[in-house]
Amino acid sequence: MLRVTGNGLYCEAGDFYVDPWCPVDRAVITHAHSDHAHWGCKAYLCSEECRGVLRARMGPDAVIQTAAWGAPVLFDGVHVSFHPAGHILGSAQVRIESDGEVWVVSGDYKLEHDRTCRPFEPVRCHTFITESTFGLPIYRWRPQPEIFSELNAWWRGNQENGKASVLFAYALGKAQRLLAGVDPSIGPIFCHGAVEKLNRVYRDAGIDLPQTAYAGAVEKGYDWSRALIVAPPSGNANPYLRRFGTVSTGFASGWMRIRGTRRRRSIDHGFVLSDHADWPGLLSAIEATGAQCVMVTHGYRAPLVRWLCERGLDAKALETRFEGERDESEATVDSAEAFE
Repeated sequence: MLRVTGNGLYCEAGDFYVDPWCPVDRAVITHAHSDHAHWGCKAYLCSEECRGVLRARMGPDAVIQTAAWGAPVLFDGVHVSFHPAGHILGSAQVRIESDGEVWVVSGDYKLEHDRTCRPFEPVRCHTFITESTFGLPIYRWRPQPEIFSELNAWWRGNQENGKASVLFAYALGKAQRLLAGVDPSIGPIFCHGAVEKLNRVYRDAGIDLPQTAYAGAVEKGYDWSRALIVAPPSGNANPYLRRFGTVSTGFASGWMRIRGTRRRRSIDHGFVLSDHADWPGLLSAIEATGAQCVMVTHGYRAPLVRWLCERGLDAKALETRFEGERDESEATVDSAEAFE
């Protein structure tokens, strides 16, 4: 049904690509992160809820078509439909059916509740293409209320110590999830320009976010000591941080589960929060599909493939250019940590 080419995952029967790596004529998009949505394609097809964030990334001239959840679109006899992936706003799994054979490309996904996007929906199929960003048993996420309670306590503690709280997270998806989960009564919330631009897209889509302001528009001399500033990882540099005076830095990422990651990034506090499935989530999602053939892309592929094969599934690693949480990809796990 699908094969890997120099341009990405290609469906020859329908003549389209899923999350192509280069500009192509017809691109079916799981979600709007840059490793899955490449600029310059002649036409894009995505879920209706993905339209706004994809438009923000691709610009006003991009040809973007959409489909409602579960509504099939026909490509030369091949049926394509979108089903929620629970990753970010509008993120979808792509179901592809031809001659009674069903494949599902998951894109990136998580099973945790997230009120900034629709929850993951298992889709029955013969072949399932799954991510494996956190495909090791060590990756098991704590309940979200615990993480947000920890984050709010960090913010309050910084206020008591006269420090601005600078929280680093992906501008698209993670930042909005954090904003939706923090307690805005603690103090004012500001955002980096890249985050604030996407906040507007989320609000336009009906996602309830607390009041925020663009940090770059604040006049010199402002007292930042009560503020929370949400910025992408690229903001962890002296020129950006200097404007806020004395700061405490935090980073929200699944990679913070690993000892030493926070130290390598020179971060004061790490919050283990990911928009990708943890190890139990991956296993649960795969089982729910009923697929006998599983192809594993990006992340810790080999351990997951081995685990699935040992349980009788036809599993194999699939070479792609998808990168998962790219800005945090230098995190490594040694053998002692991997199976804690």
